[in-house]
Amino acid sequence: MTPEEVSLLPLRELARMLRARRVSPAELVEVYLTRIKAARSLKAFITVDPAGAERAARLASRRLAQGSGGPLAGLPLAIKDQFATRGLRTTAGSSILRGWTPREDATAVARLRRAGGLIIGKTNLHEFAYGVTNGNPWWGVARNPWDETRIPGGSSGGSAIAVVKGLSAGALGSDTGGSIRIPAALCGCVGLKPTYGAIPLEGAVPLGFSLDHAGPVTRTVDDARLLFEILAERRLRRTPTGGLRIGVIRGSFLDRVDDGIAAVVDARIERLASAGLRLKELRIPELD
Repeated sequence: MTPEEVSLLPLRELARMLRARRVSPAELVEVYLTRIKAARSLKAFITVDPAGAERAARLASRRLAQGSGGPLAGLPLAIKDQFATRGLRTTAGSSILRGWTPREDATAVARLRRAGGLIIGKTNLHEFAYGVTNGNPWWGVARNPWDETRIPGGSSGGSAIAVVKGLSAGALGSDTGGSIRIPAALCGCVGLKPTYGAIPLEGAVPLGFSLDHAGPVTRTVDDARLLFEILAERRLRRTPTGGLRIGVIRGSFLDRVDDGIAAVVDARIERLASAGLRLKELRIPELD
């Protein structure tokens, strides 16, 4: 398996490989650091922490050798630079905070570390998470991993780029008005905006206290579930989806959607129907 193939594997598959000694935490860190360096033009990261990731990899190796370590033991993760990280610069995408090195982790970051995750770096975002293009004037305009002439979406654009381009095994993002969902859609990965308050926001630089959500950005739905359970400290119960009602929004505001995108969305709607979900067309005049 090539380093690129390894870098794009789901979290759960990488965790199995680590426990089976098919790859080491240090090797994974090296793979991702090499890819981060090669993808600098995408401006996915504000701060990369090779020394910290390598130290954490050595500790993870010892724990794995002892048969211990959490579900994320040895897995390099990227953190949106809105979340405080102990001993590692946190800027919230602003030059005002370029010199801030927190003494404590944000709660969400602490939970990822307790589960064994390694922090490889802090990802680029719209300044103070206020925007959807990820065009940051201080740390560089982030680029779509599929086409550098296009935006990745924001404000968790750096986290989505890191996941899609294979620069980390998974990532942490935040969503106030679309900041996880927009880059996940534009870059092509899984982004979850959880129920409000499901994941603590202590230690995260706020945009809107009553609207901010922390959530995972991953390559697969199953990986999103894994990170959510760790971040929220609760297990999800699997429930059948057959018979659930899904609203399909229609209206003139969709007239400008690219034909290729519309075709993909229609194909997904058909798959939902074939899976036994009930579809109901909706119109919301205010959206026009």
